[in-house]
Amino acid sequence: MSRREHTFFRKLDWWSVAAYLVLVLIGWISIFSAVYDPEHGQILDTSQRYGMQTIWIFGAWFLAIVVLLIPTRFYEMFSTVLYILGILLLLSVLVLGVERGGSRSWLVFGPVHFQPAEMTKVFVALGLAGVMSRPHFHLRTFRGIFYIAALILIPAALILLEDETGLALVLLAFIIVLYREGLPGWIPLTGIAAIVLFLLSIIWSPLYVLWLTLVICFITAFLAAGRKRPVFIAVVSFAAVYFLIPILLDLFSINLFAHIEKYIWFLIVTAPLVIVSLILAFHKRLTFLKVLILSFVSSIILIFSVGYLFNNVLKPHQQERIETLLGIDKDIYGSGYNVYQSKVAIGSGGFSGKGFLQGTQTKYNFVPEQSTDFIFCSIGEEWGFLGASLVIFLYMFLLIRIIQISEKQRHSYGRIYGYGVAACIFFHVFINIGMTIGITPVIGIPLPFISYGGTSLWTFTLLLFILLKMDATND
Repeated sequence: MSRREHTFFRKLDWWSVAAYLVLVLIGWISIFSAVYDPEHGQILDTSQRYGMQTIWIFGAWFLAIVVLLIPTRFYEMFSTVLYILGILLLLSVLVLGVERGGSRSWLVFGPVHFQPAEMTKVFVALGLAGVMSRPHFHLRTFRGIFYIAALILIPAALILLEDETGLALVLLAFIIVLYREGLPGWIPLTGIAAIVLFLLSIIWSPLYVLWLTLVICFITAFLAAGRKRPVFIAVVSFAAVYFLIPILLDLFSINLFAHIEKYIWFLIVTAPLVIVSLILAFHKRLTFLKVLILSFVSSIILIFSVGYLFNNVLKPHQQERIETLLGIDKDIYGSGYNVYQSKVAIGSGGFSGKGFLQGTQTKYNFVPEQSTDFIFCSIGEEWGFLGASLVIFLYMFLLIRIIQISEKQRHSYGRIYGYGVAACIFFHVFINIGMTIGITPVIGIPLPFISYGGTSLWTFTLLLFILLKMDATND
């Protein structure tokens, strides 16, 4: 072994490699347990999922070795080419794709089924790193934000056309990368607020959500006004119009809007006040008031759009999953069946679990897709709180190592790519474990390194080992 090779292997982050190997081993054991059939007990029996997973594992290790042999410079030089390759693969699925599991997102080559949407995470992570690490790129400009939005939203749109909503949402996790690289904090906060408004508009009457939004705007304006007298007067005037006048009208039994829908009444009263506030904001050059008015108007548009989006854009099974999560639909024999049985399986595991191959929920197939999307409930049932905690600890450990590796990169390309890897793994882990315990929607994404499937395992292996290669040659 040459001195250079010795240095490379010495600098390789073996702690991350160890965490990866343990997670893959846990995944293989869990898949074996979930689908074990005494009549097909051979490890390499490819008629069973654990047999196929064994092949996928060896293939992933081969890919890892290949990645470690490729010069680091290759990824930076060809990041744009690789991104375009990913887009072409997604386009090919729209023409040649085969439907499987309710989505037309698979390419079939004989016995091999390949899902380009999974692999897109690698291409987008490399593409983002390539664009954002350029010397003259500035994220806080309109041009910079436009480029990044296009890089993320184009593949997301193509994946949505393949009916893979879950994998399209994964790409939104790259907002973590953008925030680390200087994206203003109000942008992700705006996204979170929009999600909250969307969910509240499903649970409550939209009119209640409008009033809540208005109250929040009042409070925000009052806190931001300080000693600025015009703003304080405006806040008091708004409060008088919205709260005192309706109370007075009610006291005198005067109903001016008896034949008008409440939503229309709200807009009639709101419109002139928004116009007056906007004039005041521009006249006094109150930037915060301009932003507040824009946020309020955007909230109104979003709240009134929820009904259409929910009923016409989302598919019936997606509507049912959201309603189940929010407690609107509690049909444990219908849309809530998977989550209910998953929670029963995890709860029945207790502190130390029922033992290997002893899970009753697993053995009797109470939870569908127990070797893929819901594999965490198999771990919880057979290995209990201890086993589930070990898995979560391993993910936390790996994510911390990835962030540490990313921060010590001398070149921005490696740092940006590293945060992309962390974002993808974090999103998958949070959503997958969350949906098995009923705190996130069931959107059908695998648990990294553990769930059954060659495309998923190979994708996360590539993501991780490309970063480890960059780190080991970080000169």
